Amino acid sequence: MALLIRDLQRAVPLRRARLRRDCQVLRQILGLGHFDLGLICVDNQRMRILNGRYREQEAATDVLSFPFHQDLRPGDIPKLLHQDEYNLGDIFLGVEYIHKQSQIYGQDFYNVLTMFQRESNTLQMFNILTGASLKPLTQNIFSTHT
Repeated sequence: MALLIRDLQRAVPLRRARLRRDCQVLRQILGLGHFDLGLICVDNQRMRILNGRYREQEAATDVLSFPFHQDLRPGDIPKLLHQDEYNLGDIFLGVEYIHKQSQIYGQDFYNVLTMFQRESNTLQMFNILTGASLKPLTQNIFSTHT
């Protein structure tokens, strides 16, 4: 299914081809390749607005997610009845925020853009399925906000 990437920011030059490739791999690893997903890349100003509106926190952040299926627990894959339900939702990436954090901690920007979320989501699913309580190794460096 479709992976829609929209770059609505100009603060950081973004290579969408690499982001698309990494996200496609992530979707395949997690068994979600047949679901639609929207990735929207925004700057700090737009992220502050979104974070204020939806989380009542007037600050830029790295990630905000808006799942299509509201009643799922983290790690669950939706059980669908119709083709139009094959949608994961939208993820807003605070590209400017992530870029600044990657510079501060000496991390590769593109790896941080996709790898931290992949690590966090994979561990979350593993914890649900096994009852473990593992946390990302990078949790004290980069935070996720969903």
